[in-house]
Amino acid sequence: MYAIVEIAGQQVKVAKDQKVFVNRLPVEEGKKVSFDNVLLIGDGDNITIGAPAINGAQIGAKVVKHLKGDKVIVFKKKRRKGFRKKNGHRQYLSEIVIESIVASGATPAKKEEAKKAEPKKETKAKAAAPKAKAETKAPAKKAAPKKAAKADDLKKIEGVGPKAAEAMVAAGLDTFAKVAKAKPEAIATILSEASSNLAHLVTDTWPKQAKLAADGKWDELKELQDKLDGGIEK
Repeated sequence: MYAIVEIAGQQVKVAKDQKVFVNRLPVEEGKKVSFDNVLLIGDGDNITIGAPAINGAQIGAKVVKHLKGDKVIVFKKKRRKGFRKKNGHRQYLSEIVIESIVASGATPAKKEEAKKAEPKKETKAKAAAPKAKAETKAPAKKAAPKKAAKADDLKKIEGVGPKAAEAMVAAGLDTFAKVAKAKPEAIATILSEASSNLAHLVTDTWPKQAKLAADGKWDELKELQDKLDGGIEK
């Protein structure tokens, strides 16, 4: 049995016990991970195709280790302009081993957590109901509306594009100060949950860059960014 599944923005053909190298996953080494976006499953002559994904299908895997890929040289040149630029890049990768391929009947972990969280929301709503009635009896003075803090331009951080900035703002990281306090792993989780196309971004230097921007140290930030390539230290 084999399957084609989307992992960190890549479509990969996998089989049980196969080792696969994918873009860096925000998961610690040795821990298990599952992927629900299964596009195709083949079992002998039986082939199931999703539209676009197969409902109930799931790929179980284990993260073996994190590593860097081979160095790739990126050379840019403009004719008759005297412009030459040479950069090296090593992609951050994760080595995973496929442990199981479930064709149907699998339940995504996120949906289970959402179901467990529903009763808590109901209890909060019931507890808030008496308070609402009490407020109707004795209306309080209307407080002056607070001015919303202006969000920072997170695209000034090397490696942050428009989509990544939009995902971070939606998650509450709308200023340099908040990004500076966040952990790189937490930012990577926000991006991967927002879109699989953002899962490959490496966020290791983003809090450091945000701290310099929040402190107004733009010269030091520029010196740091000159040493980076897509947010990654060369």
